[in-house]
Amino acid sequence: MQFMPEIIFDNTEVRYDDSLILEPLSLKLTEQRIGIIGANGGGKSTLIRMINGLGEPTTGRVLVDGLDVSHSGREVRKKVGFVFSDAENQIVMPTVREDIAFSLRRHKMPRAEKAQRVDEMMARFNLSEHADQSPHTLSGGQKQLLALAAVLILEPEVIIADEPTTLLDLRNRLMIKDVFNKLEQQLIVVSHDLDFLSDFERVICINDHKIAADGPPQKSIDLYVSLMAEPAK
Repeated sequence: MQFMPEIIFDNTEVRYDDSLILEPLSLKLTEQRIGIIGANGGGKSTLIRMINGLGEPTTGRVLVDGLDVSHSGREVRKKVGFVFSDAENQIVMPTVREDIAFSLRRHKMPRAEKAQRVDEMMARFNLSEHADQSPHTLSGGQKQLLALAAVLILEPEVIIADEPTTLLDLRNRLMIKDVFNKLEQQLIVVSHDLDFLSDFERVICINDHKIAADGPPQKSIDLYVSLMAEPAK
């Protein structure tokens, strides 16, 4: 297995006004595939958004390979790619080819090299036949693959995916899982799809704004299921 980046939450707390979003936590994330589960509103998305600077802690630090995200956001975002839950929100260009190429707009490289990298990425995710098609006409699974391609073409070391299978049917969920299983990058996934995370190396359960379990998938999943079965307070 290739070397994985080190992501550290150092006594990290998040509050919005007077509301607690995440209690102070300290974590080191070094495994290749990490899942995060928990009830809606518990702080899962807040946690992952801090890794590439989409959010900031109220106190404490978040470090990616020693870089403080709050002070080195641009450098960190070169290392960390983010795929949102609704891939439709990441579509910015009129065709599939242009949408993937848009990610390289700030990269200084020959036009032919950019075109070659886009072609390779489309081939990798079976999008070549849709190259000149509007992304909005793709299936849900294909849109997720397009969003992932637009992130991977930048060659990040970490991929973060927020609920990547929520809007997908079984066939597309299995397709996305197969693609994720083949990624070499560190992968951090927030999901309510417990089967999707069952073979990850580590699963973190967040409940009531704090970490309730952290370890092998079945341990965290079992606790999450028991918490969800408890009567609402």
